Amino acid sequence: MRRPHIRRVAIAVAVTTAATLPAGPAFAAAPDSPARAAASASSPVDAARAAAFAHASATGVTQGDTLRAKDVMTDPDGKQHVRFVRTHQGLPVLGGDLVVHLSRQSGYLGVTRAADHVVKPASIEAKLTPQQAEQKAAMVAKGDAGGAELVVDARDGAAALAYQVRVTDSDTTKAGGSRTVVVDAGSGKIRSNTPDSDEFISPSLEDTLRKRGERANPETASATALSGLTGATGAGHYPATATGSGASLFDGKVALTTTQTARTSFLLKDPSRWNTETRDARGQELEAFSRGKKFTDGDNKWGTGTTSSRTTAAVDAQYGITQTLDFYKKTFGRKGIKNNSAGARGMVHFGNKVGNAFWDSTCGCMLYGDGDGDLFKKPLVVLDVTGHELTHGVVDATAALEPTRVDQDGNQYGEPGALNESLADIFGSNVEFSANNPKNPPNFLIGEKLGLAQKFLRRLDHPSLDKLEGTVDYWAPEVYDTEVHAGSGVSSHAYYLLAEGSGRKTIGGVTYDSPTYDGSRVTGIGRAKATAIFYRALTRYMVSTTDFHDARKATLKAAADLYGASSTEYKTVDKAWAAVNVTTANTPAAGH
Repeated sequence: MRRPHIRRVAIAVAVTTAATLPAGPAFAAAPDSPARAAASASSPVDAARAAAFAHASATGVTQGDTLRAKDVMTDPDGKQHVRFVRTHQGLPVLGGDLVVHLSRQSGYLGVTRAADHVVKPASIEAKLTPQQAEQKAAMVAKGDAGGAELVVDARDGAAALAYQVRVTDSDTTKAGGSRTVVVDAGSGKIRSNTPDSDEFISPSLEDTLRKRGERANPETASATALSGLTGATGAGHYPATATGSGASLFDGKVALTTTQTARTSFLLKDPSRWNTETRDARGQELEAFSRGKKFTDGDNKWGTGTTSSRTTAAVDAQYGITQTLDFYKKTFGRKGIKNNSAGARGMVHFGNKVGNAFWDSTCGCMLYGDGDGDLFKKPLVVLDVTGHELTHGVVDATAALEPTRVDQDGNQYGEPGALNESLADIFGSNVEFSANNPKNPPNFLIGEKLGLAQKFLRRLDHPSLDKLEGTVDYWAPEVYDTEVHAGSGVSSHAYYLLAEGSGRKTIGGVTYDSPTYDGSRVTGIGRAKATAIFYRALTRYMVSTTDFHDARKATLKAAADLYGASSTEYKTVDKAWAAVNVTTANTPAAGH
């Protein structure tokens, strides 16, 4: 996660016109039109920008602000949602993001904004020099500081002039990654100091496992032979798209689409999925994909199903990445992580004895460690881990949800960050359902293949059964400053109740028994509709500071758009959030 948005209130101005989107036959989500530069989507971008200034009292846009479109979403009925990042007097504004909602005729419908205050800083004069800011950043992050950039930090309830510094080779980040440090340009105070990559295994979880003396022993799958999987199209004309097979660690034998570069030469790069590719970091802590070594093969049969072959981990990674891309495309029409028809990238064998997997926004790729040989003895290339981490990339490209603070050990806190982790779990589990691999059966468990003693890392139906991270089932005021993986249970539980309902049931051979805060009974609307609602809420109605009460509003708006405000689906969204103690009545006051 990058640049935690410490702003504690997200303002969501209600859309004034009822939406009437048609429901699809399976998932009812509207297909996303790919994000484009403002030049190719000038009409909605220009209209949204003009509307933002025309409705300044609602949007918070003021003189001196400039809005740059980050994303444009167009619904089947023509409604448009333009996501902006902001500069003030030419300076980037942290926590200044907003989404302007337009009708089919480009009329203003409403806004969802991160900051509830004017982003103009009280002082426009920096007392610190850039060099002083760089020194402070290097000292706190224990690494090599890059150039300091002046920004406006609007995340903590009042805008302030600050420097933003990227620090590389940080000794405070696992595997020597980079961090983004924000230094107050007046006082020199460190406003935030966060890693640029999202770690699947948090520092607190690692500490808990060590204290318990637990050793994860990941469960691998036997790789039975597949027939008729190897072949190429356009033989004799290279490069060509080819179909090969891979022997994975966790998913058995899998089909892989590869690039044939010569008669007996293949590259682990998928032309059918925007040239998605996996490379070998060769035990180095690389954040530049171009420095990774390409995987090549002579017969298009990859890996051995064991760690004795360096290629085996690449099979799991490439399979997981492509299955995640397939889920987002076939379910929502999303073309790639950033919805820009660009492939995803992964690097295996990252670092020396790294027991983790990361989404690295600097690299724009997945990084997989081989395990530390202690807590984790195999590469963390499990399917739902990949789905979880790549979803952080989707969140980064849309709402950019961020934690409210990060402690000195790297643990992250706060509801927006917890919501980010929850969405990663929700869509990560849906990647499993989409792949429907018999060697890795889909379920609402996260990390069940990691070999932990409790048989899973987290679960959506009854989050508090996770004793390792202390995940919570229900919202309470103290959740706002809970560690993000622990806090993620609130919205994950709401999603499960919306999809499957409360009480005991068996799905795909797994028994679930989901409780409710108030003892109410919730009847689910099905995973397809629930997932559509949460995705639409993320991409249209969430911003960097969205907390659980804001997420309730966002999912209600999404349900109204898709099914109508008087629909069973809408009412069930309300019941699901109430069942995890998120209601209008207990909405915290501004500045909580």
